[in-house]
Amino acid sequence: MNFEKLFAMQKGLDDHIESNHHLGNEDLFDRKVLALLVELGELANETRCFKFWSLKPSAPRETVLEEYVDGVHFILSLGIECGFTTEQSYSVEIAKKESITEQFIYMFDVIGQFKQQRSLENYKIVFQAYLQLGEALGLQASETEEAYIKKNEVNYKRQQEGY
Repeated sequence: MNFEKLFAMQKGLDDHIESNHHLGNEDLFDRKVLALLVELGELANETRCFKFWSLKPSAPRETVLEEYVDGVHFILSLGIECGFTTEQSYSVEIAKKESITEQFIYMFDVIGQFKQQRSLENYKIVFQAYLQLGEALGLQASETEEAYIKKNEVNYKRQQEGY
């Protein structure tokens, strides 16, 4: 993924939202963390990976990808909020989980750790764990980047329409 491009796009969207909603002087970190957690839950719900009681299959791949990309938006936004946008790589060594359910639980844990300690290392763990979740869901980096770009445009349009 072209992180420089994605961060620049997200910064433009964040600036637009903060300006239009008069949020320039507010600390949005906690709200962005909560938004990421909510998006993560929505993604888990669409995959249905934890619904052992149900025979209904996962949502269509396109729906899962769209929900996944919503999380990418907030991870990038949190990186911007903390000034972590100049790294060449956001890769760190973390063990892959045995199941998608375990990966989701791990995501909730590492997001909580990042909330408690806003370090670059914790941010990289969140980012890498999320990329691993995407891989576990069968999503390719190239399609994630393409879907992010499309969703970023949708988000701008929503802002213009008073979303």
